[in-house]
Amino acid sequence: MSDLVIVESPAKAKTIKKYLGKNYEVIASMGHVRDLPKSTMGVDLEHDFKPKYISIRGKEDIVKQLKSSAKKSDKIYLATDPDREGEAISWHLAHLLKMNLDEPNRVTFNEITKSGVQSGMEHPRNIDIDLVNAQQARRILDRILGYKLSPFLWKKVKSGLSAGRVQSVTVKMIVDRENEIRAFVTKEYWTIDAKLAAKGSRKQFSAKLSLYKGEKIEIADEETANRIVAELQDVPFIVTAIKKGVKKKSPAPPFTTSTLQQEASKRLGFQSRRTMKVAQELYEGVEVADHGMVGLITYMRTDSLRISDEAASAAEEYITGRYGKEYLPNTRRVYKTKKGNTQDAHEAVRPTMPNLTPEQVKESLTSEQFKLYKLVWERFIASQMANAQLNTVSADIAAGDYLFKASGHSVKFAGFTVLYEESKESDEENQGILPPIQVDDQLKVKALDANQHFTQPPARYTEASLIKALEENGIGRPSTYAPIITTILQRWYVEREAKTLKPTQLGEIITKLMEEQFANIVDVAFTAKMEKDLDNVEVGKTDWVKTLDKFYKEFAKTLEQAEKNMEGVKIKVPEEETDVICELCGRNMVVKTGRFGKFLACPGFPDCRNTKKIVKETGGICPKCGGKILAKKSKKGKAYYGCEHNPECDFMTWDLPLSEPCPKCKKTLFKKGGKKGKIYCIDENCGYERGPGEE
Repeated sequence: MSDLVIVESPAKAKTIKKYLGKNYEVIASMGHVRDLPKSTMGVDLEHDFKPKYISIRGKEDIVKQLKSSAKKSDKIYLATDPDREGEAISWHLAHLLKMNLDEPNRVTFNEITKSGVQSGMEHPRNIDIDLVNAQQARRILDRILGYKLSPFLWKKVKSGLSAGRVQSVTVKMIVDRENEIRAFVTKEYWTIDAKLAAKGSRKQFSAKLSLYKGEKIEIADEETANRIVAELQDVPFIVTAIKKGVKKKSPAPPFTTSTLQQEASKRLGFQSRRTMKVAQELYEGVEVADHGMVGLITYMRTDSLRISDEAASAAEEYITGRYGKEYLPNTRRVYKTKKGNTQDAHEAVRPTMPNLTPEQVKESLTSEQFKLYKLVWERFIASQMANAQLNTVSADIAAGDYLFKASGHSVKFAGFTVLYEESKESDEENQGILPPIQVDDQLKVKALDANQHFTQPPARYTEASLIKALEENGIGRPSTYAPIITTILQRWYVEREAKTLKPTQLGEIITKLMEEQFANIVDVAFTAKMEKDLDNVEVGKTDWVKTLDKFYKEFAKTLEQAEKNMEGVKIKVPEEETDVICELCGRNMVVKTGRFGKFLACPGFPDCRNTKKIVKETGGICPKCGGKILAKKSKKGKAYYGCEHNPECDFMTWDLPLSEPCPKCKKTLFKKGGKKGKIYCIDENCGYERGPGEE
């Protein structure tokens, strides 16, 4: 006989088995084994929202194996993930295997290393029923909304639509941003920029016009800008003040789930779903040379910034050995988590073995595992390092009644920046240091330009900025961001345009309907309050049944009123007409959306059933057959480029074709990936190439 440990995935089972040895059997439940039925509501709305759970179809063999192994075991440990969802899976397993809920049979592992697993096994506890009820409350609430609202949308708009507690308000945020962009009125403004040099120096630096007679100056048009430039001709530019200082720059804290998703999006171009998938792999364990199966990062679903003393000590030891003691702060850094219901049972996302550098494990990881591990490792080590110090200098430069300002900095001590700096939404200005100048110095004017600018509308959300907005507004929780974004894209309420998220016509129509009939469901403040109520269930402050009852009573009234308001009304989603002509009947084809995405269809259906794929021409010409090069996507959704005559012509490339012809031979130019990707001619005999910023 042996003890049985049940986890969620085979990879996690394999890693844990290595640490527990032959006296334990470790098997995977493959996620949830019980859930609400798909065909019916599965919730008794009249009797305290009692759920009707059934075994998930397709899991019969797993359930059979679990029951068989349980019968043969002396003791059963439930070791599913250490969060709300994992607690619920353990609770369902306990019911399925008829375990005693009053016994301490629940173990959790913040990290899947030898010490992490041994520590977890040494501290079994009872299943946390508050955590379970918090998961049940969310699941039931989402079921009520989905099964009550979705049929309403089917009747009033079209079949296949859905609404949800978090997804609907997320779509509204994206729609609201699009409306802000449309309503934005661009304003013209001008700046006066000078290129100056100190006497005896050839090095130029930039200065910007800031004040006129001591007041802030705003230049609205070209006429005013040109007049100012004319007034400044032959006027001496004299340094009137210099301010020097030292600026300290602190490292970013280690990752939470949210910040990991944001930074992986900005720095690596990972979608949130991809980030969480790879993070799960690193947590559950990978085969590392000289270490065997080991979990490389701590649990990735957390909003805590806490780290253990052991991890901090290991980071300090690495920093001292690699960079020297001067790269350690005077006192150990402790990061405070924002107030609220924080999953502080876990640490921040960090490497389990800080002394295991990314380069040491690179050969054992896939490309995306390496990139994410490197990001987590560098962020964590940098978070324990000393501040960077910058020598700063700013100068006031008078030119008659006008005052120009210039500033710059140089690195005094690199500190944590030798390893890692957090990505910024925009590049910092005024890089570099000003040349040696003193008060009363007269400067040489190398250039004086009037530059036109226009105010810019707010940017569309990217995945990173949307996740940040959701977190700031208290919408959803970090573990739900990835599935929510996936859902609204799959439902075609939102689409990607480059790296931004743009509402579709369908998304805008559904949002308008929801605003008119179910204002609370798409209200940010209401949704955040609901989220907080559900968090209170998790910490035992609120009864889950009362929380659901309060919501459902109001919702039922709203739904009943909406049915009356829209009796006999059917909203038609306008079709997007294209300039592609149907070759069978001559009509302009329209864009339709199906299971596999958008396609072209003849509006004459059912008389004409012609359909086509949507093709995106790049402007490039195939070097093999002279056909058009089209933008395509692989089965995994990765962009590539191929000939329109495929499969007859097999030309394909990952590099972006440009519409601009080669200046030497007039053939198609291509651009390599990345910001620094070179531009080159496809014809090897030509040999033309240049950097991306060169002409």
